[in-house]
Amino acid sequence: MNHQTDNSWEKKDMANVFHGFTDLGTLNSNGPVVLTHGEGIHVFDVHGKRYMDANSGLWNNVAGFNHQGLINAICDQARKFPGYHSFFGRIADTTVALSEKLVAISPFEEGKVFYTNSGSEANDTMVKMLWMLHRRNGQPQRRKIISRVNAYHGVTVATASMTGKAYNEEFGLPLPGFLHADCPHFWRYGKKGESEKAFSQRMARNLEEMIIKEGPDTIAGMWAEPVMGAGGVIVPSEGYFEAIRPILRKYGIPLIADEVICGFGRTGAMWGSVKYNMEPDAIIASKCITAGYFPMGAIILGKDLSDELTRVSETAEEFPHGFTAGGNPLGSAVALKALDVLEEDGLLENVNRVSPRFLERLQRLGAHKYAGEVRGVGLMGAVELVADKTTKQALPGDLQVSERIANKALEKGLICRPLGAAIVLGPPFIITEAQIDEMFDILEETMTDVFADVGL
Repeated sequence: MNHQTDNSWEKKDMANVFHGFTDLGTLNSNGPVVLTHGEGIHVFDVHGKRYMDANSGLWNNVAGFNHQGLINAICDQARKFPGYHSFFGRIADTTVALSEKLVAISPFEEGKVFYTNSGSEANDTMVKMLWMLHRRNGQPQRRKIISRVNAYHGVTVATASMTGKAYNEEFGLPLPGFLHADCPHFWRYGKKGESEKAFSQRMARNLEEMIIKEGPDTIAGMWAEPVMGAGGVIVPSEGYFEAIRPILRKYGIPLIADEVICGFGRTGAMWGSVKYNMEPDAIIASKCITAGYFPMGAIILGKDLSDELTRVSETAEEFPHGFTAGGNPLGSAVALKALDVLEEDGLLENVNRVSPRFLERLQRLGAHKYAGEVRGVGLMGAVELVADKTTKQALPGDLQVSERIANKALEKGLICRPLGAAIVLGPPFIITEAQIDEMFDILEETMTDVFADVGL
């Protein structure tokens, strides 16, 4: 329903807010949804309508929208020490405690943590770290960055260049020196008669050919998400990381795990990089680190990279980079509490308890006439919509079927996310099996309604 009266919140939004990553046709016709508060996995708009948020905000509000322990952690820290920086060797005690905790739960036996305000900033910072490291080691030509087609690593100029999405052409990106290897999506790119393991081996051979063609001594590092989240929940093909890791080691190329979405339990494991045997040299974390209650990003450096970066920074007298609010004590306090909730209060345990029901209901969507592939792990999943299951022919783009499904679901009180031809789900970690059933019941009903409307 369109509530845009002359003095409505919707009218104020349309007059004063410039929205990013928003279908402007939908916005102009339906108006925005202006929210006031949340309870558990639900959010409420200014008219009191309740929505089940099946995407945890943007993957991050994993403990729901009114977790009192997280709220109290912020309030208690605000009363004690509400803000400080981490420049010039000064830092809040809470941030030191968080750093110790992050290293302890990381896949690394030792390491160090650098703080930012977002995953984009963390990935951007990691690029600068590698550029400085190679330059100080007498290899200034090692500047090229490898990511993958359909990857998402952020929206800064460098990380947008790493993001393998066509929309970055709007900004004249990627910058030179940002390379995109194959997307390891077996369903979409596997050849007829090719096994999944053989596909992974082909991906590895193609990667090595790219490295040799570009020159191994020009490559600064490679980035990869354990599961490609904003690419549409692309789970890596069988044996993929086991195939590419030896190649990267062979040429001395660091592997950076972008765990912004996968980290802290989304896949059912603490780290997606552990679940998929990545063995990275550094981890990029954000989103779930504070359960969405404070903007924070972090780079967790393994010992080798940490030692090397410390050494070259000493020769330069400093690492000349940082953010005013990086390592803010409010964020650090809520992150410590979020990790406690995840480990000690059963949040990660609940992911593993309810994910079988989530994946079972997801698989049932695969029976739909226009469901080409359903895929997922833990509490993240997607259904890819096609015109023909056998040929995998795409639906006509002008039908905007995934956008229609998301809009119709919103009318029914469900927030889900359209990503290209896919509908993506990533509910909060506190979700129950009954709520999972409710979520999929609404989505199934919505898909039936939309496909009846478009007349396919």
